[in-house]
Amino acid sequence: MSFYVPERVIRLLCGKAAFERGSEDYEAGKVRLAAVENYEGLEYSKYQATVYGLEPYDITLTIDSDGDVNGKCSCPAYSHGGPFCKHIAAVLVSILYTEEDVDGQSSGMEPDEVRSNPQNVADDSNDRFLVSSMLGLFENNRQRPSGAGAYVDVRIPLEMEFICKPFAYNFGNRMLGLELKVGPKRLYIVQKIRAFLERVHRGEPFEFSKHFMYDPTLHCFKKEDNAVLLKLIEILLNERIYQGNAAPYSSYSGSMGGERVLAIPPFFWESLLPVLGASSSVHWQAGDTVTAGIPIENGLPKLSFQFDEAEEKGYRLDITGLAQLTVMEDYGLVLSESKLLKLPVQECIRLSELKRMLAESRTNGIVIAPGQMETFMDKVIPGLKKLGQVHIAAAIADRIVQTQLQARLYLDRVRDRLLAGLEFQYGTIVVNPLEEQMRDRGDEVILMRDSETEQRILDLMAHESFARTDSGYIMNDEEGEYDFLYHTIPLLEPLLQVYATTAVKLRVPTGTYIPKASLTWNEKTDWLDFKFGMDGIPESDIVLVLKSLQEKRKYYRLPDGALLPLETAEFQEIIALINELGMGTADIPGAEFSLPLIQGLHLDADTGKGGTDAIRIGRSFRRLLANMHSPENLDFPLPETLAPVLRDYQQYGFQWLKTLAHYRFGGILADDMGLGKTLQSIAFLLSELEDIRKTGLPALIVAPASLLYNWQNELKRFAPQIQAAIADGNLTERSRTLRNAAGCDVVITSYPLLRRDVELYVKRSFHTLVLDEAQVIKNHATQTAQAVKALQARYRFALTGTPVENALEDLWSIYGVVFPGLFPGKKAFHDLPRETVARRIRPFLLRRLKSDVLKELPEKIESLQASELLPEQKKLYVAYLARLRKEALKHLDSDEFGNGFGNGRIKVLAGLTRLRQLCCHPALFVDGYTGGSGKFEQLLEIIEECRSSGKRMLIFSQFTEMLGMISRELGLQGISHFYLDGHTPASKRVELCGLFNEGERDLFLISLKAGGTGLNLTGADTVILYDLWWNPAVEQQAADRAHRIGQKKVVQVIRLIAQGTVEDKMYELQQKKKNLIDEVIEPGQEALSSLTEQDIREILMI
Repeated sequence: MSFYVPERVIRLLCGKAAFERGSEDYEAGKVRLAAVENYEGLEYSKYQATVYGLEPYDITLTIDSDGDVNGKCSCPAYSHGGPFCKHIAAVLVSILYTEEDVDGQSSGMEPDEVRSNPQNVADDSNDRFLVSSMLGLFENNRQRPSGAGAYVDVRIPLEMEFICKPFAYNFGNRMLGLELKVGPKRLYIVQKIRAFLERVHRGEPFEFSKHFMYDPTLHCFKKEDNAVLLKLIEILLNERIYQGNAAPYSSYSGSMGGERVLAIPPFFWESLLPVLGASSSVHWQAGDTVTAGIPIENGLPKLSFQFDEAEEKGYRLDITGLAQLTVMEDYGLVLSESKLLKLPVQECIRLSELKRMLAESRTNGIVIAPGQMETFMDKVIPGLKKLGQVHIAAAIADRIVQTQLQARLYLDRVRDRLLAGLEFQYGTIVVNPLEEQMRDRGDEVILMRDSETEQRILDLMAHESFARTDSGYIMNDEEGEYDFLYHTIPLLEPLLQVYATTAVKLRVPTGTYIPKASLTWNEKTDWLDFKFGMDGIPESDIVLVLKSLQEKRKYYRLPDGALLPLETAEFQEIIALINELGMGTADIPGAEFSLPLIQGLHLDADTGKGGTDAIRIGRSFRRLLANMHSPENLDFPLPETLAPVLRDYQQYGFQWLKTLAHYRFGGILADDMGLGKTLQSIAFLLSELEDIRKTGLPALIVAPASLLYNWQNELKRFAPQIQAAIADGNLTERSRTLRNAAGCDVVITSYPLLRRDVELYVKRSFHTLVLDEAQVIKNHATQTAQAVKALQARYRFALTGTPVENALEDLWSIYGVVFPGLFPGKKAFHDLPRETVARRIRPFLLRRLKSDVLKELPEKIESLQASELLPEQKKLYVAYLARLRKEALKHLDSDEFGNGFGNGRIKVLAGLTRLRQLCCHPALFVDGYTGGSGKFEQLLEIIEECRSSGKRMLIFSQFTEMLGMISRELGLQGISHFYLDGHTPASKRVELCGLFNEGERDLFLISLKAGGTGLNLTGADTVILYDLWWNPAVEQQAADRAHRIGQKKVVQVIRLIAQGTVEDKMYELQQKKKNLIDEVIEPGQEALSSLTEQDIREILMI
């Protein structure tokens, strides 16, 4: 019988809450009793179980006859000494109800009934077994690991023994294999090693004998032994792949080594060896000798090579000890006297091949002809010394001539051709290495040549421009001649003596030619002056030298025929400067020229400090570069009221704005959304307040209409001394505000109102122009962009978290307003490489990401949640998709489609919007639709789950009708929430955000376009994007309403997508085009909004 405790005791042990939650888990079928052991003599029962939730947890319980319970659980909530967790409660409830059922069954059927109906009992038992098996098959059980747990593991650790040994296969070849012994105390030989490893891999029992069975629920292996087992399982799986693909009669068609041995392929040996070395259970067996561990040593095998004179003419090499060696070349091992010797693979191959050759010739010696002896001594002897001991008889040693190599190279120029000859001299013996026939030196001399040095020389002389003759080399290529004289000769000089004629020496300049360049800032003209000079070079050749540098020539031929190298550090530093300045060959009129200051502003302040003194940067220009690179150098004083408020990176941003203004440059503050671009701009305006009032020129802030009051509130909050006025209302009111602008410090207006009142604004001058959300003017051809460009202001700055949304042309348009001289015209801009654009904007674009500057800001976790269309919803979607494809095919190839304004394009884009609405909810435009929506139901489930977890949510959708449907459903469920769309007044928006951030209500429905920018909603920690937008930057802005300064929690962003629909394709398209601008702007930008014909084809799959 099994022991258990009643419900009253479970409540006392676990507490009310844990008991109730545990009972729910039991009722939900989350408890599985894995093992029950009854010890009736000791009067206690032991249970092992698993409770499944977000992840499975393992529980071990013992219950004795007195009702005492000891338990352990692998969940983090369980702690020794305290109340039991809900998982232990669930198992105790499961045991209680199981035992009550057993007691009820035994009392409900008399023994006579059982005996009279044996078939019924058998059938019932069989059915229960099948049901149990089906449950086990389809249950998501977590397999117990074979290794012992790191913390608590009540299983019995087994002892193991691994025996590594060589075995023969495939006609005498040798491989390494492993045998196993396993047991609790007594070790059992694993007779079928592959079957055993398979069971361990699958977490199933394996029977050794009637006395012992390996059971993964009861047994485990030590950490080091388990590591070996896992590696062997990997080898087994690899072996099966080979067996499955091998021919029926190949060596892999069966189990190499037999059933007890697992062959170790050479490929696995290097990774297996460290694992074997870490286990104390590993032994090595060679023949009858068994030793602990794997005895691998470094050293030479016991081989002897004897050189002596042959009985007849010539010489003889005798080899002893080779037959006693077993060479396993693929492992890089040699078995010698029960030990393993590690040799380089090449030496193993040579040793194996030598053994094969001698075996085939059935001899232990080789006869060497006199004419072969020099080559043999030169090539073979060094290799034999790496394999064993080499002994040379005295009679041979006396004939060996071994002196130092004296190599010579002779160079000459004849008829514009370079001629070269080589000589190798050993004592009195001179060798031309190119001659086919070597001079016969007879039997009395054996010349030991320095073949390694000779080969290095010959390799260097194998120049691609040299043609080889019978006795020398010839070259008629000037570029090849320069490369040989200036690059190859320096490599040859340590190896030989070079003898050159006067004609060759004239090709090497004898004078000192040091180039010098200077770059200075002419503050009167505001241009840069570039000067280049070089002693010893005529003025007429200076420009030609510069152009040769531009053309990436390696040398310049001087008038006297000498080849002047242009690859020196000095020349390379100068050409790097010219390239950095963006100068082409046609832009260099002479040795001195001027260029606009803008072209040099991206240079580093350390330019010209490369250690060569080839470049001199003027002091004033270097100071300008240093200040642009480190804005804090000028150390402008912070406004006193904001000094305690500004973070370090915001103080840097303030200094950057002030530095640009100091030099009358414009710029883009492109900090990540939520990093306080508004605050940094207010700090700048506050610092300029005295100058604004002195000149009578107010600052002008242009922002989206939804942010006008936000700017006013921020100015009141951080700089109450600034008098700000909003230019809105009717025309009369707006005109009055502008007429009275001299009486205020800052005028705030919107882009639409500026476009409407442009005539009023262009008549005035402003101290500072601040363009908030400047991506609004990314299209230079719009009336808004043209109106902004017409404004007159001393200082100009753009604020945007997404300076590039669609293409690099966005940058050109914005800089055309804030820094008109930075880029050329539109056509010339398109011809600039991205690298050039990136270099040019570097000083005038400040971009910081949250991850860079706000280490205390928690991270943002983004996920994708897919839902299926409901059947009725899917029918509508498929029908509409078919109709749209037909319509699209009609228009896609027409001329009007490509221009972006044709009716066909408008119809296709409108059709895509309808498809997206069907994914959201067909009731958005299908009259009388009474069915449901898969995505809508999924949203309600997520809302319920988030509310139960205490999450606070922002739900964004671009369709206000969809937000209305969500709002109505929430109202029916009694869930209070806030709502914001384009009709919400600007003053009301700020109030709603404040209430939400203060903790009132846990859900905020927001229109993507109306609330995607400018709002601070750090009270939320979950952002749900109900539908995708073409431009992921808009989605990013929406998510950053919560993930910004002041956020203390991890923000989760959930995107809802209808699977298998246009939303899937939209997401793919977003990912494909996501990194378009990353090479120019720092990471964090995404770009997409205008759809091409190809994009539409991909979305509709046509």
